[in-house]
Amino acid sequence: MARTVSIGNLVCGPGNPLLWIAGPCVIETHDLTLWIAERLAEMAQRLKIPLVFKASFDKANRTSAKSFRGPGLHEGLKTLDTVKRRTGLPVTTDIHECSQAEPAGQVIDLLQIPAFLARQTDLLFAAAKTGRAVNVKKGQFMAPWDMKNVVSKMAEAGNHNLLLTERGSTFGYGQLVNDMRSIPMMQELGCPVIFDATHSVQKPSALGDRTGGERRMIPYLARAAVACGCDGVFLETHPRPDEALSDGPNMIALDDLPGLIERCERLRAALAG
Repeated sequence: MARTVSIGNLVCGPGNPLLWIAGPCVIETHDLTLWIAERLAEMAQRLKIPLVFKASFDKANRTSAKSFRGPGLHEGLKTLDTVKRRTGLPVTTDIHECSQAEPAGQVIDLLQIPAFLARQTDLLFAAAKTGRAVNVKKGQFMAPWDMKNVVSKMAEAGNHNLLLTERGSTFGYGQLVNDMRSIPMMQELGCPVIFDATHSVQKPSALGDRTGGERRMIPYLARAAVACGCDGVFLETHPRPDEALSDGPNMIALDDLPGLIERCERLRAALAG
C-alpha cells in the first residue's frame, strides 16, 4: 500500500481526502497570480477540499525560444511566498536545474520534477535533499513500472515524501494518451499517485511554435482517474485560458473548476460508499 505524504499542513494518500493541485501554468504577473490564488483558496474553503496552489516561475521547455517563460527564480519565489502568507495554501512549482532546488526548498512545500526530467538523477537527488515533499511526473516516454527507479533514487537520497504523477504517454506524433492502469501500478510502488488532467490533453507542437490541446476532454479524464482511485488531481487553471501566456489550450477556465471538482468529489464519495 502507498504511504501517506505530508505537504505543508495537508496529507495525501490512503485514507485521506482527494488532494487537488491547481493554479496557472506560469506566473504571468505577481498580481494576477495572487488573485487566482485567493479565488482558489476561497473555493477550497467553500468546497471543503485540500488544495495546493501551483504556478511555475520558469517554463524552461517551451516549444519556441520566443515564448513567455515567467519571472525567473528570484521574483517567482517572492510571488509564491506571498501566496502562502496571504492564502495559507501550500505551494508547488517545478524546478529544472539542481541549483534551483535549495532556494526553492526554502519557500516551496512540494517540489515538482517535470516529466521530461524524471530520469535526471542529480535533479532528483537535489530535490530530495531539501527535505520537502517531491512530486515527480512520469515521463511521456516511460512505462509506469519504470517509475520504480525514481522511487529507488529518492529513497537512496533519504526522502520518502514522494508523489508520482500520471500525465499521459506519447502516442505517435503530437498526441498523448492515458493508460489508467498506471494509477494502481504506480500506487503499488508505495507512493500516492496524482493524475494530471490538463497536461494529459496536450497536443505537443500542434500549433507550430506552440503546444495545442483539447480542453473539452479534461473533465472526462479527471473523472476517469478518480474512478480508478487516484489520490489527487492536478489541474492548471486561468480566468481566461485563451489569453494565457502558456498552455492556454489545455487549461480549464477558473469559473468551470468548481463544477468539475464537485462532480469528482461525488464520484469519490460514491466509490467509498
